[in-house]
Amino acid sequence: MTAVSVKGEVSSSPLGAPPSFAGKKYKMITENVNIFYGKICAAKNISMKFPEKSVTALIGPSGCGKTTFLRCLNRMHDMTAQARVEGKVMIDDIDLYDKSIDPIYHRRKVGMVFQKPNPFPTMSIYDNVTAGVRLNGIRDRKILDEIVEDSLKMSYLWDEVKNDLKKPAIELSGGQQQRLCIARALAIQPEVLLMDEPASALDPIATQKIEETITELKKDYCIIIVTHNMQQAIRCSDYTGFMYLGKLIEFGDTKQIFTQPKNELTSKYVQGQFG
Repeated sequence: MTAVSVKGEVSSSPLGAPPSFAGKKYKMITENVNIFYGKICAAKNISMKFPEKSVTALIGPSGCGKTTFLRCLNRMHDMTAQARVEGKVMIDDIDLYDKSIDPIYHRRKVGMVFQKPNPFPTMSIYDNVTAGVRLNGIRDRKILDEIVEDSLKMSYLWDEVKNDLKKPAIELSGGQQQRLCIARALAIQPEVLLMDEPASALDPIATQKIEETITELKKDYCIIIVTHNMQQAIRCSDYTGFMYLGKLIEFGDTKQIFTQPKNELTSKYVQGQFG
């Protein structure tokens, strides 16, 4: 990585909330979040507000804390030894790290799609979509059928697989597998959808379909994506947060971040001077 001066880096709130946040209802809010692996602090003092029915992109160089921060939003760090989170992660005014909150219940409200498509390889398309809802106790075939159709339609996969629902999921193309994973996440009816580099392993055509899916889903969901592809952030997101060395450097409207960044370090990154 090219050495870069951090002159102008903000140590507290990154330049405040963007003007277009005015009048928005926030679905998720983080306040002074610090994330640790043992004694190592991987993300420092991150405060962000995520409006409902919007897409927020997190950008920044590899190893800057983007995925670490994303994972804390659905309490996946609970599964990592010696990992802990300080601060607040709020969804609808409920602190998700309060001791009274069941993390399993919380993960039903915050779905996640990973970088590499990970359908259950021994299951059919149908069974992949219904896996989570079956664990939640739903067994009625009519209800399951409706969930499968609705979820596959929302992920823009229904027309391609509706006649092959018993087909093994592993036989789908990479792009189809990723959209199946989106359908599986949507089936449990989350309120927030997290996506970690959802198109990084896909070809341009499959990537376009994933981006079109994200654009449609934001009509109903709060979506937060991690991406190294800055053009993808421009195409898909309403808001963008730039992270560097575990800190949130700047957070604002995507157009503003890429055309008129207020921080020198942000400007250098989006211009490709380092990365």
